[in-house]
Amino acid sequence: MYRYKITIEYLGTDLAGWQRQAGVMSVQQILEEAIYKFSGEQVILFGSGRTDAGVHAIGQVAHFDLSKYLEPHKIITAVNYFARPYAVGVWNCELAPNNFHARFSATSRYYIYRIINRPYPSVIDLNRAWWISSPLDVPAMQQAAAYLLGKHDFTSFRASSCQSKSPIKTLTELNIIKEDEEIKLYLSAPSFLHHMVRNIVGSLVLVGKNIWQVEQIKDVLEAKDRKAAGPTAPASGLYFVKAAY
Repeated sequence: MYRYKITIEYLGTDLAGWQRQAGVMSVQQILEEAIYKFSGEQVILFGSGRTDAGVHAIGQVAHFDLSKYLEPHKIITAVNYFARPYAVGVWNCELAPNNFHARFSATSRYYIYRIINRPYPSVIDLNRAWWISSPLDVPAMQQAAAYLLGKHDFTSFRASSCQSKSPIKTLTELNIIKEDEEIKLYLSAPSFLHHMVRNIVGSLVLVGKNIWQVEQIKDVLEAKDRKAAGPTAPASGLYFVKAAY
């Protein structure tokens, strides 16, 4: 068997997320069907992260096995051809060791969350960022973000449907940068809880709107209660950037 590691980008707007689900179109299904069409083999694609419906990816990583060798550049061309017309594409493919696993071999995962912060919406960024019309206090958001760095119990920021065995996670990066009318939040960790990034963003936006004081983020973290945190930020602003190995 030959194990292939692929890197994928996609717009999640019209998709049901990464994972294959009955009755809806997912990134996993699109790619598995594309691979079958040119290889004749039924494969199972394993991704480095399960993005939700509406979430995008710049560098999602996945692996699959084929019984016969195919040149990586030919796999890229074939997958992209058969994945049309969906907004899903492979931009890198390489052979990987048989013990490589896109999910379990990953040592870190990186996300970006985009906010368009101006009085009027952006047509170009429709479904690709969270539009917030009222001015956000970015320095206050940056101060609040510092409370979340490091190893904590992130129960307050996990979805009620989260299946992770432990709420303990280590947030290694949470930077907030404003560039003109756009605010980007950069987050990284070895792994994340379900909705963790979007719930953190939703809470930090309350600080940015001066609805919450900076120190309230610490109180929310210590509460270990999802009801204490802010709303879940829209999926449209979230991008899976890459996984490190």
